[in-house]
Amino acid sequence: MMGSLARLRIDQFVTRHVGPIELSIGAAECVCIEGPSGSGKTLLLRAIADLDPHRGEAYLDGASCSSLPAPAWRHSVALVVAESQWWSERIGDHFDRGVDEAWLEQLGLPDSAMNWEVARCSTGERQRLALLRTLMQAPAALLLDEPTGNLDQESTRRVESLLAGYQRQWQAALLWVSHDAGQIERVSQRSFILNDGRLAEKLPR
Repeated sequence: MMGSLARLRIDQFVTRHVGPIELSIGAAECVCIEGPSGSGKTLLLRAIADLDPHRGEAYLDGASCSSLPAPAWRHSVALVVAESQWWSERIGDHFDRGVDEAWLEQLGLPDSAMNWEVARCSTGERQRLALLRTLMQAPAALLLDEPTGNLDQESTRRVESLLAGYQRQWQAALLWVSHDAGQIERVSQRSFILNDGRLAEKLPR
């Protein structure tokens, strides 16, 4: 049961053809969004992360997005995309806080991955390493845009397990975009369909 204070809340939120949207996600809650291609799922996540222009407001434990410097907001409300950016040749150079070796193992990656060159990594390896890079920053809320989109079934389950553990340990709010109905059923406490710019909650079966 959610408490009276939601961890992440968006209020009268509008970006491009999406909105207005009202949504609250409690601490340690995972909410999933699905919808047809072009419905604006990625646009919504980017706007909540304050990467795209928007109207309305987003709040993290009562602190508004507009009251915080953009880097501070994005540190606490972190967006994870299917294909992240890399700015150095070596994977380890992107982990300024070190790496949790248990998380590496949980994702099916060896300790030596920190010495890999980005160019030698597969798309799936880069996707898992980018997620790990974000988690090492300890965000309070995660905006997940198809975080397993490039992964096989085993790696997908590894990511789902890691995120479930992070959700519990850090009491993090997760907003997860997925097209996989089975995944949505496994990971979410609530789920919504985004269509025609509006969210409609899916009722439990």
